Amino acid sequence: MTSTARPGEGADELDAALAETVRRTGASIGAVYLLAPDEPVLLLEALYGAPADVAAPWSRVPLAAPAPVAEAVRDERLIWVGSQEEMARSYPRTAVALPYPLALAAAPVVGNRCWGSLLLMWPATRPSRMTRREHGHVAACCRRLARLLEEAAEAGRPLVTADRPRVLPPATGDRQAGPAGAAADFAERLPGGCCSLDLEGRITYLTSGGAELLGRDAGRLLGTLPWQSLPWLDDPTYEDRYRAAVLSREPVSFTACRPPDQWLEFHLYPDASGISVRIVPTGALPPPAPAPRRAPGSTTTPARAGQLYQLMHLAAGLTEVVGVQDVVDLVADQIMPAFGAHGLVLSMVDSGRLRITGHRGYPAEVIERFDGLPLDTTFTPAGQALSSGIPSFFGDPEEMRRIYPEAPLVSGKQAWAFLPLIISGRPVGCCVLSYERPRNFSAEERAVMTSLAGLVAQALDRARLYDTKHLLAHGLQQALLPHSLPAVAGLDVAARYLPATAGMDIGGDFYDLIRLGDTGAAAVIGDVQGHNVAAAALMGQVRTAVHAHATLATPPDRVLAAANRLVSDLDPGLFTSCLYVRLDIAHRRVTLASAGHPPPLVRQRDGRTAPLDVTPGPLLGIDPDAEYPVTETDLTPGLMLLLYTDGLVETPGTDYDDSVSDLARHLAEADDRDLSLLIDSLLRKARPARLRTDDIAVLVLKAASGPS
Repeated sequence: MTSTARPGEGADELDAALAETVRRTGASIGAVYLLAPDEPVLLLEALYGAPADVAAPWSRVPLAAPAPVAEAVRDERLIWVGSQEEMARSYPRTAVALPYPLALAAAPVVGNRCWGSLLLMWPATRPSRMTRREHGHVAACCRRLARLLEEAAEAGRPLVTADRPRVLPPATGDRQAGPAGAAADFAERLPGGCCSLDLEGRITYLTSGGAELLGRDAGRLLGTLPWQSLPWLDDPTYEDRYRAAVLSREPVSFTACRPPDQWLEFHLYPDASGISVRIVPTGALPPPAPAPRRAPGSTTTPARAGQLYQLMHLAAGLTEVVGVQDVVDLVADQIMPAFGAHGLVLSMVDSGRLRITGHRGYPAEVIERFDGLPLDTTFTPAGQALSSGIPSFFGDPEEMRRIYPEAPLVSGKQAWAFLPLIISGRPVGCCVLSYERPRNFSAEERAVMTSLAGLVAQALDRARLYDTKHLLAHGLQQALLPHSLPAVAGLDVAARYLPATAGMDIGGDFYDLIRLGDTGAAAVIGDVQGHNVAAAALMGQVRTAVHAHATLATPPDRVLAAANRLVSDLDPGLFTSCLYVRLDIAHRRVTLASAGHPPPLVRQRDGRTAPLDVTPGPLLGIDPDAEYPVTETDLTPGLMLLLYTDGLVETPGTDYDDSVSDLARHLAEADDRDLSLLIDSLLRKARPARLRTDDIAVLVLKAASGPS
């Protein structure tokens, strides 16, 4: 990744705009995310009011992620989260890694294009709603940020993002600390002890009383992190209290035991420049459930609170992935940056070999060399890691070369972590994280990586099973849909099928066009309940039955009655809607029958568009003796019929009739010279690119215009 823009290349102006926005809106923390130039990812460019380590889980956010900054860009609208409860409801993955009382806003930075997102955070004490004035401040700042980015790009010096975001220093305004000696005397006179932490958590000032209570000389503590320099504070619980103060900007208190039995109260008072800490003896009995202390002689280092939250954040993400490629993308987009890795190789066990399913940071020829290695390979540490189930860490090429002399020469990397992916003793694959410089893997980092490898193994195994089922079901469905539509004289036709983007990616929607001699045709569209193999199989049976009866010139009502008896006899536990349209091109007549299906939209030659008034019968499979009323209309020259399934118009939270009216308006305004392009236009306007919970089938029929 390229380096951060140097001063004078737009970074200073961007930083100043961010800092000013934080001050004007009263926010405590602000951040600017920019879209990566070559992938759908938001990269953290600048951060104000918090240390970079606290933002580590969100330094790289995939555009498709269920996170406020990503949703703001996808929908190009301001996202407001007024409380932690609302965060847990709307963005559970973000709430896992950000379990503190706060409010936040994410807004798109849009000018001549969308550049990224602005994130602002406030203490939870502020009102739960944004005022119109605050909304205006945020919108104005986004416009200013977009203008700065556009000017930098037009000048040939676009901003780029570094491995770590720029952390802006806090502004303290005109506040005067007063003479240093008087301030120190004031603090020394207070009972108990005092210390000051910067936003990174390092001790910047400590009174003699504080040093006495902490049991360590002030000179040895200044500049250190308390949970690293004081063993009895080396517990994630205590670091978490510091993180809560930094992010919530609210006072925080906790009690800790200084060995052997001195209990101390810590009161943290944060602001934009750091944290003031008051330390006093409790003078009371210890709490009933004291924080666990490390056993004497133990060498295990507990994971930091930030690492635990990061692990929880990544674990939550792994529970949401669906296919193997989703696992690869999550590991590349979030796990790699979390550990500062520059390269990734993710492989799966297949017929006794390791087949590479995803990689980053390696040229194609290197991947070809590593792909397909046997499970017991001695070319790389992957074989040993899989057979033993123990991860292997190599901090420099010489360490690797002693055991695997060729591997470092081929990969060109300088440090590696080989993480076996194993479930119940069964090898699933191997995840390799690599680095461009030598690296010392700490005990904490190794422990977190090892824990994460187990979660990746579970996700990868589930994803492989899902992909197998999906390929089977999708293949079945594609085999049952028509590969092409027949040419019918006097009729222009086009069709489209879009699977759901959630679930099994298949469904029961279907369509067909059947030639009836030289001057007729039958069109059918339907929707089988469900999104699984059973729905796809029933769809094929219904389509086949309709096709068979249609070719016998059976009237529409009898075609649906026959299909209804079939579904009733099969008794699949699934209901089906169906619309059957018979077109007599020679006599310019259209005859229809509906089994609970949405009526077609009719566009006249002059552009007038409205749903056709069709009296529907019951869904197929409900009443075996049901009757289906017949509707007739004229097939005038230039008349267009749009047949569709409800996935095109049904959206949660939107009135169905309003959606149909919108679709009719789009159809009336669409260019009808190319029906395939017309369908593309309808799909874009009626259902913009987003999560589709239902599949969609569309069939367009247009009668030849004939002489004017």
